[in-house]
Amino acid sequence: MGERVEIFMRIIVLIVSGIIIDIWGIFVFLLCVVNWICTLFVGKRMKNLAEMSEIWNTQVYTYYRYLTLVSNKRPFPFTSLTKSFSKFG
Repeated sequence: MGERVEIFMRIIVLIVSGIIIDIWGIFVFLLCVVNWICTLFVGKRMKNLAEMSEIWNTQVYTYYRYLTLVSNKRPFPFTSLTKSFSKFG
């Protein structure tokens, strides 16, 4: 694919992935608040909620790398979800 065609494809990716990531980001924010409250009262964070937030962080990172022409790997939903970069213990 030529560079100009690829730039136009990135505009489509910007719109579609941007909408998905923004809606997902609102959901992740709510999960963070729930995780903080649970950690405050229970004294232990909920690992599943933290991992869900990390998946979102990884997707946002992949999205920005693609839009800034650092990478040619398309973000979700144009490819499968990227594995998380961090490991939780």
